[in-house]
Amino acid sequence: MGGSFATGMDRYFDNLFYVLENVRKTQWKSMEEAARLLCSTVKAGGDIFAFGCSHAGLLALEMYYRTGGMALINPIKAPGLCLDVDPATFTSQIERLPEYGKLICDNNPIKAQDCVIVHSVSGRNTVTVDFTLRCREKGAKLIALTSLEAGKHNPSRHPSGKLLCDLGDIVIDNCGCVGDGSVQLEGLTEKVGPTSTAVGAAILNALMVRSVELMMQEGLLPPVFMSANVEGGDAHNEKMLEKYKSHIYYMGHRR
Repeated sequence: MGGSFATGMDRYFDNLFYVLENVRKTQWKSMEEAARLLCSTVKAGGDIFAFGCSHAGLLALEMYYRTGGMALINPIKAPGLCLDVDPATFTSQIERLPEYGKLICDNNPIKAQDCVIVHSVSGRNTVTVDFTLRCREKGAKLIALTSLEAGKHNPSRHPSGKLLCDLGDIVIDNCGCVGDGSVQLEGLTEKVGPTSTAVGAAILNALMVRSVELMMQEGLLPPVFMSANVEGGDAHNEKMLEKYKSHIYYMGHRR
């Protein structure tokens, strides 16, 4: 696209478009299965949760209380894992703690009929694996969003030797490269321009669109938020929060 005079910015966009198209070509089946799982979870009266550590957790935040998003996405915001602590390196240490993932799971109302979306690019850290294993023990269904290429090159830090990609009922590959940086600049050892957040957000928003489409086909009221900045948005969102309040945990109440 940028030719021989392409800047780093051109190359980043080229890489991003390439990864997105690769996802579309190779992950369609898994994404369709994931969308159907989300739809069936809602139809059966189950709950939906989303979890990730540090930057991976940004996608859980992207999905909830979101204009054009599903009202039913409950983000799991664990202390120390939301990029809300200083020094920032503390988050890297916390996500390697044994047993913390189990505590996170046990302090959230995750049940057998629920669906949990877990995002981790490497899928190797202890908290993510412990959390996912505990969700499986509870009988919840797991949608794992990860990088299969990263998993091939980086061993698990969990005693089981398991990676996130080994544990999902449905595994979606973000088709990113090892280390996430996508642009190699001349004279710089480190790659720059991560793709996982942009691509991951696109994947999960596509799942939401498809799952809402499937819900409509099932005759369900689509649990979708409008923008609070358009006329009628507040009133509509209040109706959504009221109708689905028994499945929403981010409003400060519990069933």
